[in-house]
Amino acid sequence: MYNQSLKQLSTGLRNKAFSSVELSHYFLQRIKRFDGDLNSVITLNEEAALQSAAQADKSISMGEAGLLTGIPLLHKDIFCTEGLRTSCGSKMLDNFIAPYNATAVEKLAQAGAVMLGKTNMDEFAMGSSNETSFYGGVKNPWNLQTVPGGSSGGSAAAVAARLAPLASGTDTGGSIRQPAAFCGITGIKPTYGRVSRYGMIAFASSLDQGGAMAKSAEDAAIMLQSMSGFDEKDSTSVDRPVDDLLAHLDRPIKGLTIGLPKEFFSDDLDAGIAEKIEQAIDAIKSAGATIKEISLPNINLSVPAYYVVAPAECSANLSRFDGVRFGYRCEEPKDLEDLYKRSRGEGFGDEVKRRIMIGAYVLSAGYYDAYYKKAQQVRRLIQQDFARAFKDVDIIASATAPSVAFAAGEKKDDPVSMYLSDIFTIGVNLAGLPGMSVPCGFVDDKPVGLQLIGNYFEEARLLNVAHQYQQLTDWHLRVPAGYEQE
Repeated sequence: MYNQSLKQLSTGLRNKAFSSVELSHYFLQRIKRFDGDLNSVITLNEEAALQSAAQADKSISMGEAGLLTGIPLLHKDIFCTEGLRTSCGSKMLDNFIAPYNATAVEKLAQAGAVMLGKTNMDEFAMGSSNETSFYGGVKNPWNLQTVPGGSSGGSAAAVAARLAPLASGTDTGGSIRQPAAFCGITGIKPTYGRVSRYGMIAFASSLDQGGAMAKSAEDAAIMLQSMSGFDEKDSTSVDRPVDDLLAHLDRPIKGLTIGLPKEFFSDDLDAGIAEKIEQAIDAIKSAGATIKEISLPNINLSVPAYYVVAPAECSANLSRFDGVRFGYRCEEPKDLEDLYKRSRGEGFGDEVKRRIMIGAYVLSAGYYDAYYKKAQQVRRLIQQDFARAFKDVDIIASATAPSVAFAAGEKKDDPVSMYLSDIFTIGVNLAGLPGMSVPCGFVDDKPVGLQLIGNYFEEARLLNVAHQYQQLTDWHLRVPAGYEQE
């Protein structure tokens, strides 16, 4: 049952082959059985989950079920969940119980999904390896000595180990796509503004975007369909109808043009990964798509631009965590200044402090024009490169990451090397485009991800290409050794 598709699970629920209570209990038991080694789940929601499942069973018996009714899922611990701890992987919020649901959480609940709990993550979504969490690092189920990627590494590891059929994630510079690649699952970051950011604790407001993580493109489409849509509570939400993502999945891709950016196929890309990407492109070509080389001349500036913009925005966003209103508060402060300093110094981890300091520096009076303004100008150049490319191609394809999952601890003390692991994903966030990663093979027994990038609000086309590719391959159905047990 752990490897069934959402449609298969939904059919089983409607046909009374099993109930939502039984299904939810099954996955809760898998979490208890397997997550001790992975550390992918921070907080279980067992009692409330079983109550939600019982309600879902009533809806199903009344003939009011949708595809997500009664389906268990996990939420990244960056989404506020009413009455359940929302920690953001940080000591700063270790005791924070959200008084409301994030819009994405609420939409999925209204669709009938059952929340099993919250997944581990890099602290405040800052990291590419899921090693900065206050609750300890997450392990990759394909190889427990390696990282699952970040910051949505908990969600990726949980889905890969089949601890839940679905999990939510967020993507600021690749934090859905890179862990999806490292863990051999499908993950999609939609166009900026497509999924509400209300109740999603902010890291970098102009870059953050919620999305779906699942086994397959079809499952991700079902989840994203329910998460998406305009939200008046979010000023960055786009008031635009959401396409029927499922209706496009089975369309032939014959006639589509796939662009391959020459900058992404340089010597920086591992040779083994390059071979797997070429094989994936050949499979897409065999389905009738045309392949064309393109250029994104400013894409190599995406990493330095991102690591000015993102820390600047995080410095502003995290100023609210001061030990006064909510979250961690130091013991026996001498005065207000001591309260601020010690609460923030003790509550934040090293990577968060590093980015706050960088952000405060680039926003300071003497450096704003030289750094932050310049980075935003570079961002526009990158956006224009993509716009020119999409005049000639329908989809852009590349590797999701320049390497497979690396060893735990290998890059923890080398921030620059860690930052470069997002080199293929960051430009998509700077431009606000939709992007996704799908599994396309293995190198040294570690998963490889194929990245697909679409034009604005063309999630349906992205998912269509991914789904058609997955009809030709079975990489998305592979389960890590040891987790194939019922």
